[in-house]
Amino acid sequence: MIGWLRGRVVARLADGELLLDVSGVGYRVSVPAPLLAAVGADGEELALHVHTHVREDAIVLYGFDSIEARRCFEALLAAHGVGPALALAVLSMLSPPDLARAVLEEDLDVLCSVPGVGRKTAARLVLDLRSRLQVPDLAERSVPGSNGAVPGVRQDVRAALAELGYGPDEIRQALVGLPDDGPVEDVLRLALRELAAAR
Repeated sequence: MIGWLRGRVVARLADGELLLDVSGVGYRVSVPAPLLAAVGADGEELALHVHTHVREDAIVLYGFDSIEARRCFEALLAAHGVGPALALAVLSMLSPPDLARAVLEEDLDVLCSVPGVGRKTAARLVLDLRSRLQVPDLAERSVPGSNGAVPGVRQDVRAALAELGYGPDEIRQALVGLPDDGPVEDVLRLALRELAAAR
């Protein structure tokens, strides 16, 4: 099974594929639309985290610019009724943090923005992906004290943002000005709004 490739971009092919020259062997790799658009001129060196999808009639490679994106793709494939084309369409519209945020907030409208995803499919994705993406169940993690505050709320929010794929600098910026107490889920939503506004 191929899990990673590094080579030179030979060409962009139809249907969102790249042709990658790896030591003289050309690999056709399907990639999400944002990655395809970000690739520079032919001849550029590119490294991809790869999912090898085996079908009865073909072996298809799907490439991603991060291991988090590949894990999201594989989590989507494991969800009920999701095939490679739909999984790739989701990751063409939503980055891994955006997908995890939509699942966390049960934001069906965001999921329905993906072509081919209706509200029924979006609701199923929320249920299926919560555990597969390891999105924290903040309602269970929140243990209110006598005054309703959650001990260590900032630490919990920091950990949750890291689990959602945000980097240390983004997390530090998101935590500026946020309350030191309150339900973890509420403070996390405020942090996610700050991160979305900063984009």
